[in-house]
Amino acid sequence: MDNEITYHFLDIEIPDFNPEFFSLWLSTVLADHSYELGELTYVFCTDDYLLEMNREHLNHDYFTDIITFNYNVDFSLSGDVFISYDRIIDHAGEYGVSVYDELCRVIVHGVLHLVGYNDKSDQEQEIMTEMENKYLNKRERFT
Repeated sequence: MDNEITYHFLDIEIPDFNPEFFSLWLSTVLADHSYELGELTYVFCTDDYLLEMNREHLNHDYFTDIITFNYNVDFSLSGDVFISYDRIIDHAGEYGVSVYDELCRVIVHGVLHLVGYNDKSDQEQEIMTEMENKYLNKRERFT
């Protein structure tokens, strides 16, 4: 089905997850970048699941918090975003933020990749972090 964001949970539970909030919030990112929503799927999983995907699809043998597959056509945003909830919990403790705030940061990070932001270089990472912060600050209008 097109024109929606779907959320799937593989062997994990995220307390008080509100798909309507996330869909409304993420729609601002798309609108700000002149994208229309195609089909966007978020899959929340374990470290082990995402590690196997990282090995299989990217030939990386390490844990990661997110893998994004871009299926955009022109300005129709479509993709699959896989997020390790285990990494979210660990990073929240490491960075001294709430699990919810870290979850939001990684969720918006995936969409920012899909609209064209990268994070390979220091400069790209700085811009990505600025954009994450911009959209994290916009969350309140959707709660």
